[in-house]
Amino acid sequence: MTEPNGLPPILCAHLLRRVDELLLQLLPSLSESEWDLQTVAPEWKVRDVAAHLLDTPLRKLSMVRDACVVDRLDIRSPHDLATLVNRLNREGVNVYRRLSPAVLIDLMTTTCQQNARFHESLDPFAPAAFAVSWAGEDQSLNWFDTARELTERWHHQQQIRLAANRPGIMLPDLYHPVLDCFIRALPFHYRDVEAPAGTLLRLEISGDCGGTWLLARHDCEWSLIKDSGAETVAHVIVPQTMAWRIFTRGIDREAARAQVEFYGDRDLGEKVLHLTAIVA
Repeated sequence: MTEPNGLPPILCAHLLRRVDELLLQLLPSLSESEWDLQTVAPEWKVRDVAAHLLDTPLRKLSMVRDACVVDRLDIRSPHDLATLVNRLNREGVNVYRRLSPAVLIDLMTTTCQQNARFHESLDPFAPAAFAVSWAGEDQSLNWFDTARELTERWHHQQQIRLAANRPGIMLPDLYHPVLDCFIRALPFHYRDVEAPAGTLLRLEISGDCGGTWLLARHDCEWSLIKDSGAETVAHVIVPQTMAWRIFTRGIDREAARAQVEFYGDRDLGEKVLHLTAIVA
């Protein structure tokens, strides 16, 4: 099965167990001082990121699996959504950052198991409870929401590993689906960019976890396509070590620009650097 843009769905529910197994190996190995290291998320130290990784699946299980919604959700705009998500994230971190590592890890173990079982139980092609808003969707299928969940679990764990100078988790079977999910936001990201029909942008993520994605301009919209014999107007090459940080606001744009290669229409290509695949 393929999506309307010609790309296959990202069926990755089974990967949530694996990425969280790596998290549960990582957290007990952190020293007391490492829990207070600063991460690339300006307001969060390692303990804050760990708290967030506990809070978000607990919220999802409560709201979606158990249909327990305490707060009234009145979302009328992307700004309302970002305000709500940022508030819930802040409140959750403020609570769970107070836990000792031992207590947090114990709760994380149970939560990760339940979260994995829940996502594995979903029909990937049924409507999801939450749309992937950063890709411009008002209604998403479960496979996309689960892929978004994988990007969250992966990139926040990577933040901890980067802060604590631990080996990353740039493994092809884990990181490539994360990149693929991030890049599904490109058509929405370029929605206001005018270009002649047939304009083609090639985004290449270099490294063994990366790949190549093609963004094509049609009559009045952009879409991702599988293949094209047409000549690309812009070609952007992003190192895989930088890609996740660019798409999650984990690096200054100028610092990223110095490590990215641009060919052809630079203005068209540089817009890639402003792709944000998180609610912010």
